[in-house]
Amino acid sequence: MERYRILPHTADAKFQAFGKTLDEAFGNAALALASLMWDWSAVEPKVRHFIHVAGTDREQLLVKFLGEVIYLFETRQFLLAKVDGLRIRERFEGFSLEAVLGGEAVSARHELFGDVKAVTTHDLKIEECDGFTVQVVVDM
Repeated sequence: MERYRILPHTADAKFQAFGKTLDEAFGNAALALASLMWDWSAVEPKVRHFIHVAGTDREQLLVKFLGEVIYLFETRQFLLAKVDGLRIRERFEGFSLEAVLGGEAVSARHELFGDVKAVTTHDLKIEECDGFTVQVVVDM
C-alpha cells in the first residue's frame, strides 16, 4: 500500500496519507509532512520522543499530532524518521493519541529543502473506505 501522495496545491502544500487503520494513516501523515522538509528515509531513528496529544475530534487530533512534528523540528532540530506504537483512543471527551517518534538531530549530512510553518484545517479530511485516507494542507 502506498504510504502517502503529495498533491498539487497553488500556494501551500497538500498531501493524502493512507493506512489500513486510522493509526497507520496518521503515522503515514507524519512521514508525508516530514517529506516536505527532509528525506525521512535517510534519517536514522537514534533519538526517541514520546508524545501524547488530545483533541475533541479526529480532525483536531490530526492537526495537533502533526503540529508536534513541527514543534520538535523547530525547538529541538529533530528530524522524524519513524513513527512507532501510534495508538488512537476514543475517550468520553474526544480522542487521544500516543506515539513514539524516532529520528535524529539535524546535522551536516541532512539536506533540508522546505519549511512547514503550520498545519491548517483547510480542506482537512479523514475518510474511511477500504482503509483510511487523511488529507492535509500545510502552510509553507
